[in-house]
Amino acid sequence: MKATPQENRITEIVAPVIKDLGYGLVCVKIVGDSGNQTVRIMAENIETKRLGINDCTKISKAVSAILDVEDPISSAYNLEVSSPGIDRPLIKEQDFEEYSGFEAKLETMTPTETGQKRFRGKLKGMKDSMVLIDTDDGEIEIPFGSLSKAKLVLTDELIKATAQI
Repeated sequence: MKATPQENRITEIVAPVIKDLGYGLVCVKIVGDSGNQTVRIMAENIETKRLGINDCTKISKAVSAILDVEDPISSAYNLEVSSPGIDRPLIKEQDFEEYSGFEAKLETMTPTETGQKRFRGKLKGMKDSMVLIDTDDGEIEIPFGSLSKAKLVLTDELIKATAQI
């Protein structure tokens, strides 16, 4: 997924801190305008794919300290640390492999050859930087680099699978 230069910079700063705490960084998003910005950090326990409130607090304190030192944002901002949730965003190519077989919604930056920008179906993994998804119209290959959004769909199957982790 595309990130802004500022989001990339914050990712570079916080990823090692989050990793040192034993967690994995899912993504960094900045929302709002310069007078009212929020830095949203999604992280997870690498083994359980979950993140409790105490974990969020631990990450928030460590990340807040390093962001104060590095000062990548010139104006005031709010910091939010959360779990990606069961119906998590799919950010990295490996996410599409890991969650193959589950239902997802994908959106591209520009329409595909068929004129579509939004897709829903079962993930079939990756092949040569192409996301494979089985939709009602058949299996479709979407270039990973053309995605603007991707997330899992909350289904009974997904809930059952994540409860077992």
